[in-house]
Amino acid sequence: MAESTVLRERTSRTLPTPRARLRYRIIVSVLVVLAVGFTFGLLAWDNPMPVGSDGFWRIAEMRATNVVVMAVVAICQAIATVSFQTVTNNRIITPSIMGFEALYVAVQTSAVYFLGVAGVLAVKGLPQFVLQIALMVGFAMLLYGWLLSGRYGNLQVMLLIGIIIGGGLASVSTFMQRLLTPSEFDVLAARLFGNVSNADASYLPVAIPLCLVAATLLVLSSRRLNIVALGRDASTGLGLNHRRETMRVLFLVSVLMAVSTALVGPMTFLGFLVATLAYQFADTHDHRYVFPVAALTCFVVLSGAYFVMRNIFYANGVVSIIIEFVGGLVFLFVILRKGRL
Repeated sequence: MAESTVLRERTSRTLPTPRARLRYRIIVSVLVVLAVGFTFGLLAWDNPMPVGSDGFWRIAEMRATNVVVMAVVAICQAIATVSFQTVTNNRIITPSIMGFEALYVAVQTSAVYFLGVAGVLAVKGLPQFVLQIALMVGFAMLLYGWLLSGRYGNLQVMLLIGIIIGGGLASVSTFMQRLLTPSEFDVLAARLFGNVSNADASYLPVAIPLCLVAATLLVLSSRRLNIVALGRDASTGLGLNHRRETMRVLFLVSVLMAVSTALVGPMTFLGFLVATLAYQFADTHDHRYVFPVAALTCFVVLSGAYFVMRNIFYANGVVSIIIEFVGGLVFLFVILRKGRL
């Protein structure tokens, strides 16, 4: 009886007090204001034309592509990381552990290694973008189907094998990189750091629908994810097919991560950073409230970092490095601190 009461409260009771609801509204409002402010700053800052003029909007339209890319990456990274941490029941890992970024690096490195500098152009363009997404999703589903569909399917074994495969791909990529000429490696290195400038406007007609469909399906599954977070035994007792739900969520997560990685490149700790902040800001485990905060936080982090580094310090190329550095520090802090995660 006591256990049923706890499960019922965990899945239905979200923001129990007026104070908690007010705090949540204030946080969301602040994030929305920051997101709008940074968006306007990216479009209007250092724009030589008067605000509202035709020339102003032409320049703003050219800059709007980067803002749209940031929004897509923010939704993909935030929703995918929160969902992945839920189904794995672990708050210190991210979907990157499954080797998405290692596969991206392997594809980029192989293109330059076998085709030379022309290989960078060979892996650009809409067909190659779609192919990279298909490879990443196919790789993930092959791994999931192999390790989770059997009678003794085990999520922990799947994660371990994902780490091993990712490490193997990274080692092969490093070996090929050492054999490149300095000029080839310099061209390749620009593609191996996550950067909004890596994205091409021609990718967006494919990236945006995939992002919106996968993210919407996960958001609509918020109540089921609340039950999945209780664990296999509890969710099965509540009538949920835990394995089927896990496979479905992992498939949608793989789509989101593939879109983000193929669009801008690897951003290992971005998802972990915003997921950790989102749980602190939302102060609830209900995914209906965590998802919006996570997506807004990710967009604010991305757009704010790009605005500050690009327009104040004029160091656009180091934005992703700083985000990864801060995310890595937060990761170490979470690992080393005492108490619950």
